[in-house]
Amino acid sequence: EMSGMSPKSSEDDMDLEALVNDMNSSFESLYTSCSVQTESTPLLHNGQLPRHAAYHTHAQPTSPHQRLHRSQPMHILAVRRLQEEEQQYRTSSLPAIPNPFPELCSPASSPTLSSGSLPQCQPSGKYIIKVFSEDGMGKAVEIPADMTARDLCQFLVYKNHCVDDNSWALVEHHPALGLERCLEDHELVVQVQASMTSESKFIFRKNYAKYEFFKNPLNFFPEQMVAFCQETSGTIPPSQLLQNFLNSRSCPEIQGYLYVKEMGRKSWKKLYVFLRRSGLYFSTKGTSKEPRHLQLLADLEDSNVFTVITGRKLHNAPNDFEFCIKPNKVRNEVKELRMLCAEDEQSRTCWMTAFRLFKYGILLYQNYKIPQQRKTLLSHFSAPVRSVSENSLVAMDFSGRIGRVIDNPMEAQSAAMEEGHAWRKRSQRMNILGSPSPLHPSSLSGVIHRTQLWFHSRISREESHKMIHQQGRVDGMFLLRDSQSNPKAFVLTLCHHQKIKHFQILPCEEDGQMFLSLDDGATKFTDLIQLVEFYVLNRGVLPCKLKHPCTTVAL
Repeated sequence: EMSGMSPKSSEDDMDLEALVNDMNSSFESLYTSCSVQTESTPLLHNGQLPRHAAYHTHAQPTSPHQRLHRSQPMHILAVRRLQEEEQQYRTSSLPAIPNPFPELCSPASSPTLSSGSLPQCQPSGKYIIKVFSEDGMGKAVEIPADMTARDLCQFLVYKNHCVDDNSWALVEHHPALGLERCLEDHELVVQVQASMTSESKFIFRKNYAKYEFFKNPLNFFPEQMVAFCQETSGTIPPSQLLQNFLNSRSCPEIQGYLYVKEMGRKSWKKLYVFLRRSGLYFSTKGTSKEPRHLQLLADLEDSNVFTVITGRKLHNAPNDFEFCIKPNKVRNEVKELRMLCAEDEQSRTCWMTAFRLFKYGILLYQNYKIPQQRKTLLSHFSAPVRSVSENSLVAMDFSGRIGRVIDNPMEAQSAAMEEGHAWRKRSQRMNILGSPSPLHPSSLSGVIHRTQLWFHSRISREESHKMIHQQGRVDGMFLLRDSQSNPKAFVLTLCHHQKIKHFQILPCEEDGQMFLSLDDGATKFTDLIQLVEFYVLNRGVLPCKLKHPCTTVAL
């Protein structure tokens, strides 16, 4: 479900679903209108020949614009390239001037029909892909040519017995360039690998923030950075904001100041930049939007947006909020990269998220909806499972013949304290009879937390920051680790409002028994598992509840 949305979330979903249907029908009509009909050869629905079909043609002298296989549907982009080449031959003497307002052009030349939203001519056969985990270990996997990033993640989740929470992602990592990005779920892994160098690799990793903007769009798109061609009165509701980005007929744009690195130099310039469906532009005169003052910085169709992982020193960046637009044709040429730097973390997230929305559009919403539709489909064939939350847990009194719900908060609190004291007395009596102390090195409760996915033992403070950054940095992300300053203590690392905070968990003694506490003994726990389970349901002294554990997997 899309939490944090307006009360009319069901109507908004219907509007977005209508957008999906409109886009699909328009793509099908365009696809069929541009295909080349065959004479007698049967075709599959994706334009591929059946395995039993044989096809022979006689060599005839044809022009370069007519060398097309008659058994293949003509791609829309191919038609457009032929038209562009013919136009180039006619006006070869004129300079190429980018159009800053292609949204207003006719549909034939509109950039909203990008390569990511049209059917691709897919290769065939089997390919070997090597995928690495975050500990550096790799595994070679044989996949078909049409396997998407989502399919490969599902395969790895199944093979490695991971928890399937639809938050796993495949990361395209370029160590030589210091760049990485998460592949979109619909991208073909083989096609992405074809544009990578031998040093580049795929990493299997968690990414909780991949579709977070569908749940909380106002956190990703500050009001002062979003502009629309049409006049708007008042604040735009979250659902309408997303529909404007997903609808190819609307003309939203992201605007604001960015530090732009000059090509081939180490210097940076602060420019006022506009991100539109047609590309990234900067103004040569202040904040002017006039076409004569706009120059193209980067194209969206043949590029991808990457996170910079090498730090600010390598590129002499003005701050740590770097990101990069890398053309697909670029391999190891650093000077061909468009290095950018935002003013803060929220604006960087806004620029990068808007780039994805403009490039892929309604496909991102389809990717977001597929896991939810699959859960709904599976729910019809399985027994209903009640969700356990703080709203469904109530205090009960079982002292009489039948149980009753305790409505009085004061009575419920005293009952909880009484139950806690009774439990501690039972535990203390067991220790007297010979059972080891809960925190004794030889006891199970003292080491059981080391088997949990959220516990990362002796990693440093910097390594915990890096892990949360890589896995999305959304509210409620957490991990536990050993304290570096106190060998008997632990540290809870938690992300809230894109800031990372650390809370020390100290041992405390009561009635000869050792406990763990995060709030100076006000709330005590026998082990870390009990502590985590409590703060998953209760915020307590923390800024938010524990929600997303930072985990790693060994392939």
